[in-house]
Amino acid sequence: MHLHFTPRQIVEKLDQYIIGQKDAKKAVAVALRNRYRRSKLAENLRDEIAPKNILMIGPTGVGKTEVARRMAKLVGAPFIKVEATKFTEVGYVGRDVESMVRDLVETSVRIVKEEMVIKVQDKAEEQANQRLVEILVPSPEKQSGFKNPLEMLFGGAQNSNQTSDAQEDVEIEKKRQDVERKLAAGLLEDEIVSIEVTEQQSSMFDMLQG
Repeated sequence: MHLHFTPRQIVEKLDQYIIGQKDAKKAVAVALRNRYRRSKLAENLRDEIAPKNILMIGPTGVGKTEVARRMAKLVGAPFIKVEATKFTEVGYVGRDVESMVRDLVETSVRIVKEEMVIKVQDKAEEQANQRLVEILVPSPEKQSGFKNPLEMLFGGAQNSNQTSDAQEDVEIEKKRQDVERKLAAGLLEDEIVSIEVTEQQSSMFDMLQG
């Protein structure tokens, strides 16, 4: 749980989306802040303080679900809405508590994946742009500087080939910088790039898991 707001600030955040329900918003803000403070205590002290759960009761449309949803989003916690009428006793048609817990776990995993995507988004975009630049301005295949065994022994054209390769590398680098600027400016959106992706063969361990 990541919470750096006071109860007053939490209420102000909820006021941006929920009209009225001042007492309810104040109660859940205090309860949430207390739970956060409990998580910061030492292990031996934490066991002495029982966290308070929240039960909201009221008619349809007063904002119970929205308060809970906004609170979950505020602290980055998973949130699922469960209709009690869908749950029945084990052995009857319907869902059980295990399916509710499973949905909660899946929601938690999805939140973590979204956080990881956001964390690496800038780096992934940079690497993707770099790969596009390399595809649009590929490096030429360099041939051997020796055309016959005598040149290998006496170094006939080696120096001239090295100079030519160096000049070619400089020109390619200039072209790539130009393409990189155009790519950043959005001037190459109509370009079509084809990339071959090889399918990875599943290992025996993956087959046993699947």
